[in-house]
Amino acid sequence: MADAEAKTGRKKIQGVFSSQNVQKIGTGSTVRRTISKMYWMVQENDQGEIEVQPLNTSYIPAGPKTSVNMDDFLAKYLPEPEFYVSNVYPKMKELSGTIQRGEKARQAGATYSAEFEFQNALDVDEENVRANFGLGLTYMDRGETSKANDIFERLVGLDAAFEAEHKHLFNEFGINLRKTGMQDQAIDYYNRALEMTANDENLHYNMARAYYEKGVLEKTTEHLQKALSINADHAEAAKFLDYINKMPKG
Repeated sequence: MADAEAKTGRKKIQGVFSSQNVQKIGTGSTVRRTISKMYWMVQENDQGEIEVQPLNTSYIPAGPKTSVNMDDFLAKYLPEPEFYVSNVYPKMKELSGTIQRGEKARQAGATYSAEFEFQNALDVDEENVRANFGLGLTYMDRGETSKANDIFERLVGLDAAFEAEHKHLFNEFGINLRKTGMQDQAIDYYNRALEMTANDENLHYNMARAYYEKGVLEKTTEHLQKALSINADHAEAAKFLDYINKMPKG
């Protein structure tokens, strides 16, 4: 499908915008108006829909994205390029640097430094997907399954955690849940992912691995068959299913 630029001949709408909310307080002669201003990160997607996401008190885009039709958007939202340059961009750059330091520390095995950086990032944006994944993986590296479970419960509530841009982190987290012995959490995690993308053979394969480690062979077989129905050339799933079928019954 052609994107919004190709269809309209203009650049897609994006950047920081503001909206105002006017409220009346009091009654009669004491009535007065208050005006509150909200800032939003705005992105027009490839379908021409306007997605708006509020900025939190740290000037970081956070929370759910909502769609606004073009007429309402043009009537209610004003561009704030200077606010973006002076406030939002520096904060987002700082947050990204904090997360990168955490990821480098974790890769180097410095788990307490990694935890410090990821916690600092979450103080600014508690729903940041990279920081949550990083902190959860750090806890699993240290064998702290109770703390890892707290992060798991937060992540399964975040739709953004299962988007394509976070695929490598998503996969690593799921595999580590299983390897850390958190099979029940891994199964819940993959079920949540399947709600977002049902036709992913690798999700079904990973689900089968988790069920196998729980000793639930019927579910193992079911998910291997689903993986192969999506991709008949999935060599690992075919080999695993063959192994299951050759196991002694009873």
